[in-house]
Amino acid sequence: MRIGEIAALVGVTPRAVRHYHHQGLLPEPARQANGYRDYSVRDAVLLARIRRLTELGLGLDEVRDILADDAGRELVEVLEELDEDLARQQERLAERRVRLGALLASARDGRLTAEGPVSAELAALFGTIAETGAGRPGPESPMAARDRELLALLDTVAPAGERERLLGAMRRMTEAPGAADRAHEVYALLDALADEDTGADDPRVEEAARALAACIPDEVAEGLGTGGALPDSAFRDAFFADFSPAQAAAVRRALRIVEERAR
Repeated sequence: MRIGEIAALVGVTPRAVRHYHHQGLLPEPARQANGYRDYSVRDAVLLARIRRLTELGLGLDEVRDILADDAGRELVEVLEELDEDLARQQERLAERRVRLGALLASARDGRLTAEGPVSAELAALFGTIAETGAGRPGPESPMAARDRELLALLDTVAPAGERERLLGAMRRMTEAPGAADRAHEVYALLDALADEDTGADDPRVEEAARALAACIPDEVAEGLGTGGALPDSAFRDAFFADFSPAQAAAVRRALRIVEERAR
């Protein structure tokens, strides 16, 4: 048989047969006088076994080891490991489907934000924020949108314990009486400092800082100020660089106020 014929017989491509030759899984057969490979039934049997093993999910290195083990003991061990790995994959897929189901439910209810997909906890927090701020006219505050983007980022990169602590504090903050009004006031003050030409010495910086500090729970400021929630100093530098000079000064000043308050 030529390479196209054995490939068609076993149900693989000629390219796959050549790859198995290159990887040392399938020995090169004798060649005819015209240079064509001449495959035997024995080659087809081995090729079929390679196909079955790869369809089980085994890597080519694992297949090579199995083919080299005539006693077949290693095959049993590898298949047991593969079965355990597939069980773990099934668990992860089930968890992903649960999260996906929550996202689909949010989308159908019109609650899926532009920052999604996010965790169920953060999605619930966004829903609370939207409900408390419902009915307010005009376009959304740029600072409010940036707040959501940062929370979505921290939802992804912060360690699990730190993320739960931060989201819990944010949830308590948004559920406090008058929280929505205070948040919109702070957003307005910070939005007013968005001009790049506004200096850090602008008197409105102190006003915005004090208003922001009054909204920030101590536990949130600890995470943002000392690097608990923000991954490293380079990230914190990038975080503040995303603000205008006056906005960055106001946020830094607010964190210092909260730090002093906690002493």
